[in-house]
Amino acid sequence: MWATQRLIAVPPARHVDVGSELAWVASLAAWFPVTFIDIRPARVTVPNFESKAGSILSLPYADGSVTSLSCMHVIEHVGLGRYDDVLNPRGSELAARELQRVLSPGGTLLLSAPVGRRRTCFNAHRIHAPAAIIAWFNTCETCELAEFGAVGDDGSFQPQAEPRRYEQADYACGLFMFRRRSLG
Repeated sequence: MWATQRLIAVPPARHVDVGSELAWVASLAAWFPVTFIDIRPARVTVPNFESKAGSILSLPYADGSVTSLSCMHVIEHVGLGRYDDVLNPRGSELAARELQRVLSPGGTLLLSAPVGRRRTCFNAHRIHAPAAIIAWFNTCETCELAEFGAVGDDGSFQPQAEPRRYEQADYACGLFMFRRRSLG
């Protein structure tokens, strides 16, 4: 709901999603053209919807070429081997760098991930402190946090939240909107 509201408020000419839940991504095609990138490309035919094979660690786009990008509940899985990827304790951070690489100056990225006390839940996913995720996207001051929302441990949705409040959460959901700084 959070991401959908933000995308529909200012519909992009084309939106690119990396690995999010297929039904959500396909539903966006009702408002604007969508390209879905996943290691398992979707085999569906929906108007305004295109699916391409790709890895979050090596996206099929040139540097700075994607204006509207989303990646919902994906980066926490990268590097754990669950999806035939190579084991890498820095998998989430490397995924963040690749998303930044393709995001155009002035472009927007919507991202969600479990946040709270830093840990790995066996081979399922990682939980990261919100400050760590923000820091990954502020590498060389590339991106800035434009908005942060969260769903707390108690299930309450906070569309405008303070990231520090969720640093010690057990298993909250962080909702991040990043904007890539314009050149010059």
